[in-house]
Amino acid sequence: MEVPGRGPPGEASWKKLSKEELENQYSPSRWVIRQGAEEALRTYSHIGDEATKKARATRRSLLHVPYGDGEGEKLDIYFPGEVSAASPFCLFFHGGYWQSGSKDTSAFMVNPLTAQGVAVVVMAYDLAPKAPALRAGTLDQMVDQVTRSIAFVQKQYPYNEGIYLCGHSAGAHLASMMFLTNWTKHGVTPNLKGFFLVSGIYDLEPIVYTTHNAPLRMTLEDAQRNSPQLLLEAALTQPSDPACHVLVTVGQHDSPEFHRQSREFYQTLCRRGWNASFEEIHDVDHFEIIWNLTQKDFVLTQMILKTILQEH
Repeated sequence: MEVPGRGPPGEASWKKLSKEELENQYSPSRWVIRQGAEEALRTYSHIGDEATKKARATRRSLLHVPYGDGEGEKLDIYFPGEVSAASPFCLFFHGGYWQSGSKDTSAFMVNPLTAQGVAVVVMAYDLAPKAPALRAGTLDQMVDQVTRSIAFVQKQYPYNEGIYLCGHSAGAHLASMMFLTNWTKHGVTPNLKGFFLVSGIYDLEPIVYTTHNAPLRMTLEDAQRNSPQLLLEAALTQPSDPACHVLVTVGQHDSPEFHRQSREFYQTLCRRGWNASFEEIHDVDHFEIIWNLTQKDFVLTQMILKTILQEH
């Protein structure tokens, strides 16, 4: 069975994949190398849960802070030992194909970053199919929630030393949708200094033709409207802050399609004038790349800290 819209040579490479191949490419658990798929997902959940329990037990925090009126519109703020409203803030957006995951099991990076003076915010958003279709699609709502959470942090901590966005997988998509945000209607321009995009998806059109779209109910129009790859390609504007650094990363053992998406998005960022870099993280898969952020000596943890701390 072929992918609908599969076109002639010269069109997007993913359109040349069969339906089965496309499903395989966009199912990260099928690409793990040290564990079975189910075991890898259990380990990912367990490490996230333990990291969050440890962070809440050992760090000063404000938990379940509402950034909006919706029941799911909450965030957790973890502070470094020397609490300061002028700290740099790193906001983390979890993955889970926009339909699973939780801020309550996603404090992977809290302890290593707060130990170096960085406040960490772990943000929740309404998951499909729970997100009410108040707008054209559930993804529109999630993007709006991420936008409002960033504006909330900026308003609460206006003297921050920089806001950095870190997202994993679907969370990287949500973070990257912030590149072209019009902040005027939110009454504040956040002090965005950097993006850390980890094993993300930037063109959503292939997802439309996989089983992952069942809860999302994305139409082709929904996918195109929420694809930062397409939005950046069409953008006429330059970055408001050319110094803002974007780090695009992918795990060595991520699927070829995740590699392609990351590289193409990085190349588009460069063409559009962003200060971007690309790193393939050695010998990790889609899940290990994020759960290893619990370790201060993990290469990606060090890249994130270096980027933030060299600014300060």
